[in-house]
Amino acid sequence: MSDYPWGAALTNLWVSAVVVLALFAASLFVAVRVRGNRHDGIDVVWGAGFGIVAITSLILSVGEGDLWRQLLITALTCIWGFRLAWHIERRNRGKDEDQRYVEIMERARGNPLLHIVRKVYLPQAVIMWVVSLPVQLGQYGYASGALAVTVTVLGVLSWAVGFFFETVGDAQLAAFKADPANKGQVMDQGLWRYTRHPNYFGDAAVWWGLTLLALHHPAGLIGLVSAALMTWLLAKGTGAKLLESTIGNRRPGYVEYVKRTSGFFPLPPKKTVT
Repeated sequence: MSDYPWGAALTNLWVSAVVVLALFAASLFVAVRVRGNRHDGIDVVWGAGFGIVAITSLILSVGEGDLWRQLLITALTCIWGFRLAWHIERRNRGKDEDQRYVEIMERARGNPLLHIVRKVYLPQAVIMWVVSLPVQLGQYGYASGALAVTVTVLGVLSWAVGFFFETVGDAQLAAFKADPANKGQVMDQGLWRYTRHPNYFGDAAVWWGLTLLALHHPAGLIGLVSAALMTWLLAKGTGAKLLESTIGNRRPGYVEYVKRTSGFFPLPPKKTVT
């Protein structure tokens, strides 16, 4: 990996860390001073933040790698991140604060501000920086040949599959909820028939795609940790598992839906429920 511009890449890493911390500090200020201690706006920052990291890395990496790859990684990250931010902002508009954040604040002991920083803002800032490693490191280094072409094609395909599942899944769920006849019912149509969380599966596929794009050089192997972390968070951490724990016991038919439908990776539904 001696041909990799490690000096420039390491500079990118610490600059992006400062940018991420500043972004979350600004988000905290808005939550406290503008939104009256309402903290679910951080979900909007989550998607947009990755786009900001990608743009920061593009600016810093020009001249240190293939420009077309830099533009590709930045574009795919921004399309995914800003679309997610827009979707969440629109979904939350006019509604009460996400119950997850209400419960976190209710459990506060001592200074509530320090509690929310420790439990939400700082962990998410660290996770964003770690998960975005492929986006940062992938913009450095030059590569050509069969390997570079292969990981690029596979990366774009994985990103496209993930983006399809996420956007279509979100649209199908929004349309389902908009129909008053579906109130209190379980969404088991469209992509939701094959996975209980097409949006989370889509997120994971997007990040495996971006990780593949960074494998044009062995330095990109570091990004495998990022893709694995994102997948674990979505499937077992704060994503699917947490969401299901809040709805599983209060929505009729959900237990049966769980039994017949894959929890993460899309699979044909089971024909019988036992």
